[in-house]
Amino acid sequence: MPKFVYDFTEGNKDLKDLLGGKGANLAEMTNLGLPVPPGFTITAEACRHYLEHGNPPAGLADEVDRHLAALESAMGKRLGQSDDPLLVSVRSGAKFSMPGMMETVLNVGLNDESVLGLAAQAGDDRFAWDSYRRLIQMFGKTVLDIDGDLFEDAVEDVKRARGSDDDADLTADDFKALVDRFKGIVRDKAGREFPADPREQMDLAVEAVFDSWNAPRAVLYRRQERIPVDLGTAVNICAMVFGNMGLDSGTGVAFTRDPASGQQGIYGDYLQNAQGEDVVAGIRNTVPLKELERIDKASYDRLLEIMETLENHYRDMCDIEFTIERGKLWMLQTRVGKRTAAAAFRIACQLLDQGLIDRDETARRVTGDQLAQLMFPRFAAKLDNVRKLTKGMNASPGAAVGKAVFTTERAVELAGRGEDVILVRRETNPDDLAGMVAAKGVLTSRGGKTSHAAVVARGMGKTCVCGAEELDVDVKGAQFTAPGGVTVGEGDVISIDGTSGDVYLGEVPVEDSPVVRYFEGDLPVEDGDDLVKAVHRVMEHADARAALKVRANSDTPEDSARARRFGAAGIGLCRTEHMFLGDRRQLVEQLILAEDATGRKAALDALEPLQRQDFEGIFAAMDGLPVTIRLIDPPLHEFLPDITELSVRVALAGEDADAKDRRLLEAVTRLHEQNPMLGLRGVRLGLAIPGLFGMQVRAIAEAAAARRLDGGDPRPEIMIPLVGAVQELEAVRDEARAILAEVKSATGVDVPALIGTMIELPRAALTAGQIAEAAEFFSFGTNDLTQTTWGFSRDDVEAAFFSRYLELGIFGVSPFETLDREGVGRLVRIAVEEGRRVRPGLHLGICGEHGGDPDSVHFCHEVGLDYVSCSPFRVPVARLEAGRAAIEAGGAGAAGGSDSR
Repeated sequence: MPKFVYDFTEGNKDLKDLLGGKGANLAEMTNLGLPVPPGFTITAEACRHYLEHGNPPAGLADEVDRHLAALESAMGKRLGQSDDPLLVSVRSGAKFSMPGMMETVLNVGLNDESVLGLAAQAGDDRFAWDSYRRLIQMFGKTVLDIDGDLFEDAVEDVKRARGSDDDADLTADDFKALVDRFKGIVRDKAGREFPADPREQMDLAVEAVFDSWNAPRAVLYRRQERIPVDLGTAVNICAMVFGNMGLDSGTGVAFTRDPASGQQGIYGDYLQNAQGEDVVAGIRNTVPLKELERIDKASYDRLLEIMETLENHYRDMCDIEFTIERGKLWMLQTRVGKRTAAAAFRIACQLLDQGLIDRDETARRVTGDQLAQLMFPRFAAKLDNVRKLTKGMNASPGAAVGKAVFTTERAVELAGRGEDVILVRRETNPDDLAGMVAAKGVLTSRGGKTSHAAVVARGMGKTCVCGAEELDVDVKGAQFTAPGGVTVGEGDVISIDGTSGDVYLGEVPVEDSPVVRYFEGDLPVEDGDDLVKAVHRVMEHADARAALKVRANSDTPEDSARARRFGAAGIGLCRTEHMFLGDRRQLVEQLILAEDATGRKAALDALEPLQRQDFEGIFAAMDGLPVTIRLIDPPLHEFLPDITELSVRVALAGEDADAKDRRLLEAVTRLHEQNPMLGLRGVRLGLAIPGLFGMQVRAIAEAAAARRLDGGDPRPEIMIPLVGAVQELEAVRDEARAILAEVKSATGVDVPALIGTMIELPRAALTAGQIAEAAEFFSFGTNDLTQTTWGFSRDDVEAAFFSRYLELGIFGVSPFETLDREGVGRLVRIAVEEGRRVRPGLHLGICGEHGGDPDSVHFCHEVGLDYVSCSPFRVPVARLEAGRAAIEAGGAGAAGGSDSR
């Protein structure tokens, strides 16, 4: 029979799959001899059984009985014992950190009898009744699914009666009255009494934590962070220690380095006479952790010792939750801390310099997504005619501009219309996750750097300013008031700077980040700050370790030059159809309307010098590097007017309709297709319209010859799109080779050009061995390969049902964002294996949007591609991930490793 319960003394940090991150790390701290309250963990495997079958697995109750008895023996008291009760916390803990997304219940074991025993033991009636009302409030909201505002409103009523807005002013009698009122809320809303049996409380709390794995906010968070849906959560049952026993008690959160900037120092928040939820919720403003030295120096010094122990042990920045109970320090949680992108790069290089990690591990500790965040624009250094409203805590860096909204529902609604919004709250809670995801940034008037808003925003890479205490936020009135009487209502534009904490009225101009200026070559690394230097060090090592080359998708000389500055090793996709837009569209119309070969040749002859000029500029920008040019792919009707618009124009004009419009309408009607994606396009177009591909090949060859005569080193590669049968490729290849030979003869310049194809149809992948006989390279067009494999038209399905598929777990992430390894990836593997079996030297790359997606880059390394190609701006991201993929394939994983999710 499987083991479902582990004592904290039995686990370790490597058992996160089984015990979750929290349980594994509690066990690890116990093993290190740190002060951890005793307890045990119910495994994620038990949760998975419960979610699948609707009931706990057989044998779980007996295991819990044995471990609870051992805990009671160790503590010298029983759960809920009337004269001296053992109380426990019931907390979730999944493999990957999901802050605030699942449930916690504290003070389990209290009832009308044991609360008197707790009061007697503590010598403090107020503390005991405060703890009891907290239990009923948490239990009612979490276990019985009662609206939490009902409990909060009751607390506010009592505070108003006291003439106070501070919980600390409430008395034991106030809390006793709240207990009675809370019981009434439970009775009215849940249709049952609050359970007095301590074991029933604990069992129901455990099941509530299991159920919370599928709570809407947890599902949304997993989707946002790409956390697998089938992991389940462990449950940690731990002896309670109390931070709300008076001014010699308290609770706090500490980081061994600043999670926002990465700077070394003392960072965190502390709250006297409070429980942990008060800090994380942000409902009471905390004091900086450094203040603990003044309040309780012995506990402060011991905490610093533990922080150093944990950071050296995990070899990473750690996030710590602790409680002080009457001068005794207890560790309630540690984990590798979530951090901003800037902090990730700085911390990785600091740990390298300290000798805690090597250069490979340094690259492992950062991600391409984090690098992309560092490349986002930031607010301009010089601000004219912009009004600063206030300054809060710089919780998560970045520059965000948008309309102020005050509820999650409005944030989702307006963002769904394509509007940028800033979510403004007094404090956020887990139910605000959808609004935080939808918003460009988050602004709160309460809470510190460890509040829910700060922690979640940092994890998502979302700009956040919190604890802006000068703002009076009126959520119901949908407005806030800033110093000077400035009122900002819903829909007013504000700007928040998560790096400085500044909040502005109106839209603040932005400028390129220093990291982008570094990649552009405008900022030499020696003139950059410590972040630029850290990025340079990591990129240098990633490039040295990478097996994959990174090319760019580029259609203009300007984009090509930028891609090269960003480190591209060539062009993997030059889309020639983009060269037919603008003024040249008329020439395409002439080609389509040509009534004979002479008219068609005239149109092609007019297009050729324009194409040649484009190619010359691109060859110059990419001198000495390969340039893969895809011959025209989309159907020709895309270059013609809309059929509906043209039909209306001709119909309204009647007999006076323009002759050209009539001819265009005839052509559009003739070329109109029910499913253009699967119609006359790609290689089919080149075979159906004689001379079209030939004109493009000639323009490529002549541009390369001209570049060579100017002393350059052009390296063209000609790519035939949408091939499904080798015979299609052979026909175009033979024509192209003949034209290349003609240009060589005419110019006296030999410019070898590889001829290959895009693999973007399942049939092409399945017959790759045949196609490789005629192709010198394959480039996987994974956008179309995904569409044709799934039977999707991307433009139609993404808005129609993708969100539903994500909700149902059919997709963990859209297959257009990250390569579908099981389906599309399987076709890629087949094509790679069969192609190289026939032609061992076959060049292989990928040029779909997946080329800049970190997970897809790792897949491309695994299957042995030579390069990935992506947009110029994503080139640094792909370079970093190419290096990380090689490192991860070549060595063991990190001992600690930051949880980038």
